Amino acid sequence: MNLQITDLQAGDAPKIQQVAKLIVEGFQEHWSDAWPDIDAALQEVQESLGVDRISRIAISESGQVLGWIGGIKQYSGNVWELHPLVVKTEFRGQGIGRQLVGDLAAEAKNRGGIVLWVGTDDEDNQTTLSGIDLFPNVWEHISNIKNLRGHPYEFYQKMGFAIVGVMPDANGIGKPDIFMAKRL
Repeated sequence: MNLQITDLQAGDAPKIQQVAKLIVEGFQEHWSDAWPDIDAALQEVQESLGVDRISRIAISESGQVLGWIGGIKQYSGNVWELHPLVVKTEFRGQGIGRQLVGDLAAEAKNRGGIVLWVGTDDEDNQTTLSGIDLFPNVWEHISNIKNLRGHPYEFYQKMGFAIVGVMPDANGIGKPDIFMAKRL
């Protein structure tokens, strides 16, 4: 697929609207509380345009937004958080997410980044880390993780990320956030 990855521009209202719609739809199934409506999504998109942020979109030849990725500068720029990543449902599995992650990694590295990390929540039993009490043997559970229903942690592993921890109960009892990172 022929696409271009570029900065999302603050003055490009049509593309900002496309991104907002994309994140509401893209997170609705497994993370519906993340951005439940267009207003919440628009706020997230506007925040992504800040000084210590990276906001990149994948667009088709016709100008349609196919995916979006954001980055947040942390630890004086040594670390960048990937937040968020979304690809239009009908275009998933075609390498767009992989290209966006690679692009963000390059952008973060160009800005002095050493590590890229992502938190990938499991709120609805997509992995064996969800729906259970991870205490007191957190690392035992992590080392035995299984993907039950298409959780994105395996996508990130293919992109070179490793699980570096979890925050048990981050989203409520039995709903952890899985922390993943990679060196740039």
